Amino acid sequence: MMPLYLAEPGGELVIRKVGGSPEIKKHLEDMGFTAGERVSLISQLGGNIIIRVKESRVALSRELAGKIMV
Repeated sequence: MMPLYLAEPGGELVIRKVGGSPEIKKHLEDMGFTAGERVSLISQLGGNIIIRVKESRVALSRELAGKIMV
């Protein structure tokens, strides 16, 4: 298991765990980041990460992406 921001762009990943405070976990789950969900890392630009989840593109900070374990 590793944080999402360490993954290589292009491949499909499966979320194993979502961490953080209850508020952060709820926020990420509302965006579609739940255990078992398949996501793709599209690119990393500076401190931001662009991820495809549930047919949508979402930009996350490196800090938030560190709460998502794949």
